[in-house]
Amino acid sequence: MRAATILKIVASALAGAAFSCPLLAQEAVPAVTCPAPAMEQVRVVARMTHDPRAFTQGLIFHSGALLETTGQYGQSQLRRLDARTGKVLVRRTLPVDQFGEGLGRIGNELVALTWTNGVAHRFAADTLKPLGSFRYQGEGWGLTSDGKRWIRSDGSDNLIFHDAATFKETGRVRVTLAGTPLPELNELEWIGGLVFANVWHSDVIVAIDPKTGCVARRFDLSPLSREVAAGDPEAVLNGIAWDEKGKRLYVTGKDWPRLFEIALPERK
Repeated sequence: MRAATILKIVASALAGAAFSCPLLAQEAVPAVTCPAPAMEQVRVVARMTHDPRAFTQGLIFHSGALLETTGQYGQSQLRRLDARTGKVLVRRTLPVDQFGEGLGRIGNELVALTWTNGVAHRFAADTLKPLGSFRYQGEGWGLTSDGKRWIRSDGSDNLIFHDAATFKETGRVRVTLAGTPLPELNELEWIGGLVFANVWHSDVIVAIDPKTGCVARRFDLSPLSREVAAGDPEAVLNGIAWDEKGKRLYVTGKDWPRLFEIALPERK
């Protein structure tokens, strides 16, 4: 029997199990196929400097400053940045054997993921004082919250939900674009009831309905990538931060020399 045939049989069996196995009952599956949203263009409002050696993994806005996590073994950090200039004001270094990933906030607590260590570091949002850690299964890529629960990506087509106090997994939803699974979801940000996500090695940001997993909006940021003209293929668009009070949206990329404030088109 050909290997491809065997894989199809296994895939069919797993698909059937997903609907019958009670262990997967908490995973939400979109009931309908949502149409593909049109690609939207963004407008650059302002440009700021950004450390071209910062391998950006997570980016959030809090109390007038940008907070950023960076990756790479031996170089991973949590940083506070001046939102007007991009200047690094405070640094906290992660263990040298850990690769820093996404960053999220609930109240005055920050959580910074690691890629393959299964460790989520906790910090005070105002002081960056360490508060301990959580453990989790699988990889850590992006992190955000809706104020009541953590929302994580792991490189797959899933958004994974975690309890705010314990980080215990409470559910997950598969993300689809016009019915097709959308994997490699990376940095995340909660904006207006939707989860905005970078897609690894893509110049597109998607906005996801967390209830259905359907991609509701798509934004083309390829002009920004062309502007920074990164020579490294891994220096990709990554980092989304929303200033809820000021209604300002910031984006950047891994090892990008610029931070951008952008404006999204008004929804009709």
